[in-house]
Amino acid sequence: MDTYSLLREFADSWMLLALFLFFIGVIVWAFRPGSRAVHKDIANIPFRHEDKPAQDTEART
Repeated sequence: MDTYSLLREFADSWMLLALFLFFIGVIVWAFRPGSRAVHKDIANIPFRHEDKPAQDTEART
């Protein structure tokens, strides 16, 4: 069996399964219980200094 056929079989079977499980893991991690507060905080980053510009020290951190 040549290398191409061996790698093709691996990609069609086990790598497909591994990538599918990785995708499911990312989805479960993103929608895990308790992450709503984190997502809400990240979504509000552009509005944190809407009444005044950020100071130089705050902008660097």
